[in-house]
Amino acid sequence: MHLDLTGRTALITGSTSGIGHAIATAFARSGAHVVLNGRDEKRTAEIAALMVTETGNPDIRPVAADVSTAEGADTLIAAVPDVDILINNTGIFGAQPVFEIPDSEWTRFFEVNVLSGVRLARHYTPRMVTRGWGRVVFISSESGVMTPTEMVHYGMTKTAQLAVSRGMAQSVAGTGVTVNSVLPGPTLTPGVEELLADRIGADVPLDEAGRRFIAEERPTSLLGRLITPEEVANMVLYVSSPLASATTGGALRVDGGVAPTLIP
Repeated sequence: MHLDLTGRTALITGSTSGIGHAIATAFARSGAHVVLNGRDEKRTAEIAALMVTETGNPDIRPVAADVSTAEGADTLIAAVPDVDILINNTGIFGAQPVFEIPDSEWTRFFEVNVLSGVRLARHYTPRMVTRGWGRVVFISSESGVMTPTEMVHYGMTKTAQLAVSRGMAQSVAGTGVTVNSVLPGPTLTPGVEELLADRIGADVPLDEAGRRFIAEERPTSLLGRLITPEEVANMVLYVSSPLASATTGGALRVDGGVAPTLIP
């Protein structure tokens, strides 16, 4: 099955590395005009240039903006006033005992993981409705339905994304615009590599470290290994395509079966 997004403009926030970069690459290979977003202008431009070479798609535009702030979101919107597909991927995570998390960290996690997507969707989605077609996807997590004890503040933001995306989907019902969440499980990103080095040991091969982490920290996994960013990107690409026109208001899991539930 080939998903052709030629003629569509897709904005993927936080797309210079990890899951976001894999999503941007998948969109580029499907013919979309890709807006690559990161906080550092030089790095974002360099990665966009590499993606052009790797994918053969010349329509990759770097836009540096910190979308975790209102000012950064405004900067991005001013540079790119309209898109057909919005992927709210920007996010942070970190372990901390719940009773030691200060107000500032609760606020920071909410600003980065939730409000970044709310601000952008608030601008772009009504414009999609006017045209009668559009896709909005929030990159949530299995932590949104199975709160991790060591990252309660992170889990809270991922649950909030599910509520926001469902509510937005209800608000654009029948317009040709869909809004969904995608829930990755533990994924082998640069941030997780750092976590593995800290928890398992820097001298342990990544594949082995990942399997040990899953066995010890996420034993409910049916996959028994970390997920690749490309596996998450495949789901995002599908739900953003014309073939997913009947999928909206959903929470789509790419978690390897970590969450032991039938319905998210």
